Amino acid sequence: MFAVIKTGGKQYRVAANDLLKIEKLEAQVGDIVEIGNVLAHGEGENVTFGAPFVDGATVTAEVVEQGKNRTVIAFKKRRRQNSRRKIGHRQLLTTVRIAEILLGGAKPAKKAAAKPEAKAEAAVEAKAEAAPKEAKAKKEAKAEAAPKEEAKAETAAAAPLFKAPKGEPDDLTVIKGIGPVAAKDLAEQGIITFAQLAKLTDKDVAKIDEHMPFSADQIKDWREQAKELAKK
Repeated sequence: MFAVIKTGGKQYRVAANDLLKIEKLEAQVGDIVEIGNVLAHGEGENVTFGAPFVDGATVTAEVVEQGKNRTVIAFKKRRRQNSRRKIGHRQLLTTVRIAEILLGGAKPAKKAAAKPEAKAEAAVEAKAEAAPKEAKAKKEAKAEAAPKEEAKAETAAAAPLFKAPKGEPDDLTVIKGIGPVAAKDLAEQGIITFAQLAKLTDKDVAKIDEHMPFSADQIKDWREQAKELAKK
């Protein structure tokens, strides 16, 4: 028995166990694929033609190899125009071995590979089912982490960077560049006197630069001014 099939815009006369190279099919090596576009089938002189395809007729094939055809060069040149164009094309091919020619809606002995669209739909459905679980897990993890983050924030807010000395605070706004807001921020971190600012080490400057909205250059400038004010 033979059949005439159409795939990739081409027609092929096939029989069982024929090895055939056709335009690329989305399948893995070893998969069984179904080709439903059967134009005709027959045995000997008894041939049935479709209009355009034979109802209930299917050809199954096993994917043997995925590869490429030889490169075809298309070269075009125009006379006296200094115009040349060279384009290469290498067609992707799938090598298949014809397994069965089925008639009258018969089912194949081996199951055909799922179509890419079906695989994509299954993946989307699986992702949609997993999404609520992932969202719930993230929500629970966030709820568990929230108290720890709040406790950490409260601890950080409660512990100033430096220990404020006893006694009356100095008016830090006398230093050029320190306004009322900056003076308040420094006081909250335990810096309230000129002497404290004057004794800041480079390590202290780096700590303030990291935890407060002041640059290292600003703090060093304030330190130099505080040294002069602390002498008075």
